[in-house]
Order: sequence, then structure tokens, then C-alpha cells
Amino acid sequence: MANNKLHDDALAYHSQGRPGKIEVVPTKPHSSQRDLSLAYSPGVAEPCLEIEKDPQTAYDYTSKGNLVAVISNGTAVLGLGDIGAMAGKPVMEGKGLLFKIFAGIDVFDIEVNEKDPEKFIEVVKAISPTFGGINLEDIKAPECFEIEERLKNELDIPIMHDDQHGTAIISACGLLNALELNGKKIEDIRIVVNGAGAAANSCTQLYIALGAKPENIVMLDSKGVINTSRTDLNDRKKPFATTRNIFTLEEAIKDADMFLGLSVADVLTPEMLQSMNSDPIVFALANPNPEISYELAMASREDIIFATGRSDYPNQINNVLGFPYIFRGALDVQATCINEEMKVATVYALAELTKKAVPDVVNAAYSIKKLSFGRDYIIPKPLDPRLLTTVAPAVAKAAMESGIARKPITDWEQYDHKLRDLMGLDNKMIRRLFEMARQNPKRVVFSETNHLNMLKAAETAYAEGICKPVLLGNEEKIAKVAKENQISLEGIEIVNLRHDREEERRLRYAELLAQKRKRHGMTFDEAAEKMFERNYFGMMMVETGDVDAMITGVFSKYADTTDIAKEVIGIRDGLNHIGAMHIVNTKKGVLFLADTLFNRHPDTEALIDIARLANATVKFFAHDPVIAMISYSNFGADSVGSPASVHKVVETLHERYPNLVVDGEMQVNYALNKELRDKKYPFTRLRDKEVNTLVFPNLSSANSAYKLLRETGTKDIIGPIQMGLKKPVHILDVETSVRDIVHMVAVAVIDAIVEENIQTNNLTRIE
Repeated sequence: MANNKLHDDALAYHSQGRPGKIEVVPTKPHSSQRDLSLAYSPGVAEPCLEIEKDPQTAYDYTSKGNLVAVISNGTAVLGLGDIGAMAGKPVMEGKGLLFKIFAGIDVFDIEVNEKDPEKFIEVVKAISPTFGGINLEDIKAPECFEIEERLKNELDIPIMHDDQHGTAIISACGLLNALELNGKKIEDIRIVVNGAGAAANSCTQLYIALGAKPENIVMLDSKGVINTSRTDLNDRKKPFATTRNIFTLEEAIKDADMFLGLSVADVLTPEMLQSMNSDPIVFALANPNPEISYELAMASREDIIFATGRSDYPNQINNVLGFPYIFRGALDVQATCINEEMKVATVYALAELTKKAVPDVVNAAYSIKKLSFGRDYIIPKPLDPRLLTTVAPAVAKAAMESGIARKPITDWEQYDHKLRDLMGLDNKMIRRLFEMARQNPKRVVFSETNHLNMLKAAETAYAEGICKPVLLGNEEKIAKVAKENQISLEGIEIVNLRHDREEERRLRYAELLAQKRKRHGMTFDEAAEKMFERNYFGMMMVETGDVDAMITGVFSKYADTTDIAKEVIGIRDGLNHIGAMHIVNTKKGVLFLADTLFNRHPDTEALIDIARLANATVKFFAHDPVIAMISYSNFGADSVGSPASVHKVVETLHERYPNLVVDGEMQVNYALNKELRDKKYPFTRLRDKEVNTLVFPNLSSANSAYKLLRETGTKDIIGPIQMGLKKPVHILDVETSVRDIVHMVAVAVIDAIVEENIQTNNLTRIE
């Protein structure tokens, strides 16, 4: 069932909505006739003529400088083999996605239906003017060697066959750090390389460049040890032939210091491991199953340092640690190639990063209490946010020092800021939410499990490790829906609030609610009746601490659900209103929009509460709030209606809460255009600041704003995030997608973590 589910989920992921994983979007204005006349005829002739005079200006006038081609002929796709160019396209699109999310690099994936190396080379050369760099991918050996060498010699842009060099670079980082831990020197160690393909060839060459001695290296192919007595060696294997009179892996590995496996599963035995030198280094990189399993290797020797290509064990050799950042640095200095110096610089940068204190966000991402340099941590983790700002500058500097940079970097501080700005919401914020939630997953009750999206979201959230779901509903009905939709309920708790076994809990909840609402006309009998309603029961679970947070709202009207939340949970002290926020990733950066769900026609005090809640919520997401109070006029230009109301709100906020960075009333364009705002209204408290938080004058404008952004192509939106209840109950919009529900589950979990800390330390969220 699991394999069938993976099959179905993977196909749905690639096909639902817009097919595939990548798209092309315009980067310049294109709404007016003048825009189009500049983008195309007649204006486009001007940059064409400039490029004709000086081809290097293509980097100034086109996307060439940030565009990489991922090119393959499909002859060695992942573990699938020669499946053809077209069948390999999903992999190439995936590689393009990784380039974009990790390093901000745009990609065209190009599948070339040509196996003849000479013809393939000609195709790539013919299209190369389009690109600032070329990533060769999934091309079988030995053809890949000739293709890469020829293209590197005949073109003047960065070119790398990642299958070869990515593994070499990341494993070399691990090797240097392992040797440091073991107190050995690379020039002294004996290395056995099992496998003689593209990656093995590149790894061995890079180890030699780092100081390993060729005479200390033994390589094996499928026929055994590559030695000088063999007559079947091609030109790629002959340089690695040993003069030693050995023929098998068992003979080669005796007294070796390192084993590098780039071959097949289960060829390395415990006895072979035990015959190695003290403190052996074993990189078993066959995928999906290594040359020896992690468990067996660990049981065989206590002094081993072990790495695989898998993410579920320590020390993963993962190419994504290298290629996005190598190309980033190479593109940013307009390097003419990717040379040995740049690869070595990457190795040392990664090795040094591993030895630095690991941020909590990385520990949280991998559910590890404290990562630190040692036998189980010799290679950085792929989700380490410091990789971009560590590797790309190292590569750029190496390119400059080796004389192949056509556009050297002069201001490294500015370059660091540029790299940090490349990371968008989906890479940074959503990933951080998941990482934090995984660190301390909480019990989250899902009230509307008769909605398929809610049930799927609970399954996904559990699989992601971000919460411990509790489903409210009839277990038989839930099981039936789950079976029909191949949803796994394993490990997920179901509470049937109507079942006789829950009677004691219903009565306990009713007593507490009746006591709480006794001055608001609620009797015990009324409270007892309400305990048969999912939202009342679920919120009482949160109120009593039986669960930590609640997700609801995809079925019920939010106004009704909000009223229940106010009754059961209550509004935070010092406030009289709650609010909702949506977080939107735009080309101008992350924007926080409030109130997008609850307050239809907020008065002055309601807007003040919303602004205070927005301020606290933006801080909750680790941003410094800069708040613009939005209206249809600017700073007193209109003295009636909503502008006058917002004007009064701003005056009051300035008086009561002088530390809030807030101003208005102002139109949206003035809020988001710092230059325009500062020029016309230099007196504002927002001077020289980029606004990241918009508080709207009413629900109509706020709700319309985020829905307009969503329907016009802004995909990265989180919300609605509840602001102002005493405990984490998040009320969603009707028909929220599974993906959005899961994002909100992560928010709810973090909300619960923060609430727990507040209660423990007697803190407050609101200024």
C-alpha cells in the first residue's frame, strides 16, 4: 500500500494544477503599450545592438547571468538507468527547482534526444549563448567524460557534470573532517574505491588534488581490482591501475584507512570492515541501499566513521550541498569555467562550516538535540541556511584568485546582503516553521475530519513529524473515508466525542464551561448539550490542556466558530478583539496583512487592537514589524469616513504605544514604495524603512487584498493566522487546501510552544 500511495502521491504532485514543477515569469513591467514597445519591437533593438558590439553586455541586458541549463540525454537517470531524454525530464525539472530554491538561480531544463557524444556536444555548443552556465546531468560513463571535457575546452562559461563532481566535493569535505577527527593525514592513508564510473573517477582525482598519493589508492570495477596485469582497461581506468598483485575487494581492503563505495548494495562484509586499519572511514554511497548497512557497520566496529547517500542516517553525502552554491558563486563573478580551485574551495568551505556552532534551526530541522562536529557530523546538513553565504563567496573568491572571473566582486558585505535576499518565503519561513514544529511536536485536534482535506492534512502533518494529530469524529466513518482515499491512520488518535466512553469527559467539560459562562446565561444542561458539537468539544480540549492546539473552520462559518472560540477560550487580557493575518510572499518581500477574516467594520479601538496584534504576530515570525495603516487617502487629505477613522487610530497608537513602528493613514502604493513615500511625506515614522505589515481599515479591503494576490498568481500565502485568543485555536477559511492546512498546523504547533513558554515564564505577547 505504501508503494502504491507513493506512486499516486508523486503523480498527483507532478500533475495537479499546472503540470510540472517550474515556470517562467516576467521580470519587467508589461502592462502598457510603452512597456511592450520597450520589451519587444522597437525598443528591444537597442540592447541587441549593444550586445552585437560587445557580447559581454548580454550579462547586463538579458537573464544570461542568472540562467543555467540543466542538460541531459537520459542515459543514466538516478537509479533508473537509460530511460531516455523525455522520461528524464521530471528529474531535470527537479534539479531546476533545487537551483531556484537553494540559490535563486533560474533554469531551463533541456532534454536532448541524442546518445552520440559528438552530436550531443554540437547541440549543447549551439545553444550555449543562451546561458550563463551549464549543468550536465545523468549522462552515462564513459561518454560523460568526453562530453564535459570537450565543452569545458570549447566554451567560456561554467560547466559541470554534477554526477561526477558533486559527489566528489561533498565526500571530500567528509574525508577531510574525518581525518581531522582521527588524527591522520591524507597523504598517508590507503584508500579503496569500489566502483569505476564517473563519480568514482572524479572523487579519486579530487582526493589526489587534496594530497592523497596515487600509489595509495586501489580502485575496483565489476571485474575486480584495476591493476596493471589487466588487458581490458580503457583510457579512463588505466591511470588508476595499481601495481599490487591483488584482485578482490577482500584483498584490497585489508589495512585500508578508507573505503569509498560507488557501486552496489551489500558487497562489503563485517569481516572486510574488521580487516581495515584503526579508525576506518567508510563512505558507502550506493543508493538506495549502501554497500553495507549502517546498522551492520556500526555493530562491526566502534571506531568507524560512516557515511551514506541516505538522509535517514548521519553524514549524508548529498550533492545539493554543492551544485547550487557553486554555480551561484561562478555566475556572480561571470567565471569562464568551474575549475579545480573552485571545487577545492568548496570542499574547504563546507569542511569549515561543519566545525562551526550549529544554529538551533538546523538542530530542529533534523530532530536532533544538539549537532556538533564529531563522528556523526562531518558534513553540513542540506537545510543549513548558512550554506549559501558560505560556499558561494568561497567559490567566487577562488574564481577571482585563479584569474577566471570576468566581473570580480569588490564589496563583499554587499554581496553577502544580496545572497541573504535571495531566500524567499517558501525557502525560509515555511521551512523554519516546519523545523521548529518538528523540534517539539504538539497534540493538535482536527475538529472537521468529515472534510477530506482536513483528513489528508492530518495524515501529512503526522508524516512530516510536525504534530500529534487527534481526530474528532466517528471512527468507522473516518476509517471508511481514509480507506477510500488511501489515507494512513496509523499512529493517529481518534476521539468519538459522542461515544459513551467519552461521557465522563463531556460532563467534565460541560461543568467547566457552565461555570465559565454562568454570568452569560449558560446553564449546565445547555453546556452539556454543546459538548456533542465538535467545535465546542475540541475547544474545551484545548482549554483544559487535553490537547495543545486546534484546527477548524474548513466547513463551518468562521463567524459562528469565532463566537464559540470567544466563549470557550476567550480573548487575551488587555484586548477586546481578535484578528486574523495572512502572510504573503511577494517580489517586494514578505508582507503581513491584517485583519483578513474577523472584524467586518472595526471601530477605533478594534483597529488599535488589530495593530497591536499584528505587531506581536510579526515578531512571532521573527521579523521586525514596520506597520502601515491603510486607507484610500494620505495623512489627513480626507477628513471623513475610513480615512478619518484610521487617522484617529494612528494618533492614539503614537500616544499610547510610542515604541510601535507604525504610521498612516496612507494608500497602499505609498506604503510599499519607500522612495515615493519618503519624498512626499518625509515626516513619517516609517522614513527609510521598508513596510512589511499592512493593517486595513475594514474586512472587505483586507480580505479582498489577499484573495486578489492569491488569484493573480501569488502562491506562497500562509493563513489565516488567528491573533488574540488566549490559546492556540486557528480558524481556517472555507475550502482551504491541504497544503495550506498543513502550513497552519505548523503555525498552531509553534503557537502552542510559545504559549507554553509564556505560561511557564509569566510573559506576555502584547505590548
